[in-house]
Formats: sequence, C-alpha cells, structure tokens
Amino acid sequence: MVRKGQAQTVKAARRAEVRLPELVAWEGGELEPDGDYDGLEFADLDLAGQDGAGARFMDCAVRRCALDEAGLAKARFLDAVLEGVRGVGTDLSGASFRDVELVEARLGGVQLHGAALERVVVRGGKIDYLNLRTARLKDVVFEECVLVEPDFGGAVLERVEFRGCALRGADFTGVRMADVDLRGAVELDIARGVDALAGAVISPGQLFDLAPALAAQMGVRVVG
Repeated sequence: MVRKGQAQTVKAARRAEVRLPELVAWEGGELEPDGDYDGLEFADLDLAGQDGAGARFMDCAVRRCALDEAGLAKARFLDAVLEGVRGVGTDLSGASFRDVELVEARLGGVQLHGAALERVVVRGGKIDYLNLRTARLKDVVFEECVLVEPDFGGAVLERVEFRGCALRGADFTGVRMADVDLRGAVELDIARGVDALAGAVISPGQLFDLAPALAAQMGVRVVG
C-alpha cells in the first residue's frame, strides 16, 4: 500500500486551466439531446428534468442552476466551469469532462458511473452519494469539498489528489490506483475497499486511523 519512498515519488495531478472566452447568455429554452452548446453561459436557470443526453458543452459556464433529475448521460463538457450547481439525481452516466472546474456544487445521488474525468478540479461544496463506479479519473483534484459515501467501485484513478477534503464512508472496492495522494484529506473514512489502496499514498496518521480496517482485512485480531 505505502512503500518506502513512495511519498517522494508520487506524481502530482496536472490541474485544469480553464480560460473562458466572453460568453453569451443562453436564451434557448430547454436543453436538447445531442445539442451543441459553444461559448454560452447558463445562469440561474431551472434545468430540472431536462434532457440533454449526449450534448456537447464547450467553453461554457453553468452557474447556480438547478439540475434535479436532469438527463445528461454521455454529455461532454470541454473547457467548462460548473459553479454553484445544485440538484438531486442528476444523470451524468458515461459523461466526459476535460479541463473542467466544478465549484461549490451541492449535489446528491449524482450518477457519474462509467464517466471519464481528465484535468478536473472539484473545489468546495458537498456531494452526497456520488456514484463513480467504473469511471476513469486522470489528473483530478478534490479540494476543500465534502464527499459523503462516494462510490469509486471498479474505477481507475491516476494522478488523483484529495486536498483539504473530507471522505466519509468511501467505497474503493476493486479500484485501480496509480499516484493517488490521500495525504491531504482532513477526513479519510473508508467503509469498503481498504485492500484496494495499492498505488495510493497516505500519511502516518491516516495509517494509524486505518489500522483497525487493515487488521480486519488481513484477518488479524488485536487483543489487549
């Protein structure tokens, strides 16, 4: 799990660098499946229940929008900012995110299973029951956010960092990791999958906190 010297050799994530052009306010009504949205700002809109499956959002900003039950499966977000979005049950399964900033989101039960995230920063906010099963995360930074019962089951994580964030009841079952830095997590509560942390880096204090789960995984009884 943690090899001598690994902390010095862990590769840092390449951070997203989003530079949006001057944007035009979206005034087109409801989203459309396979829609093509370029250089637009979606601000203070109720997008709940709308169907934008397969749509492409390039050089776009989505700010303070409601996304409850929105259908965005296999949507593509390229060079985009999602700020202050909120909602329950948003379907982003199989979606692609490249060079994206997700800032101060308040989401619950968001479906990102099978999604692909590359050069993504998740900063601030709180996400409950995040489903990232079988997703692929590369150069992703979770920063100053709260993740409640996130499910990474079967996902692939490469150069992923957790900085100042809280992971509560995380499921890492079957995860494959490379250069995953957990040292900056202020809370690291792993409910399942502690045996899948090979390729991750943790701090000595986190190792102490995880010792009971590690002992149980190894079948070791600790008797005073």
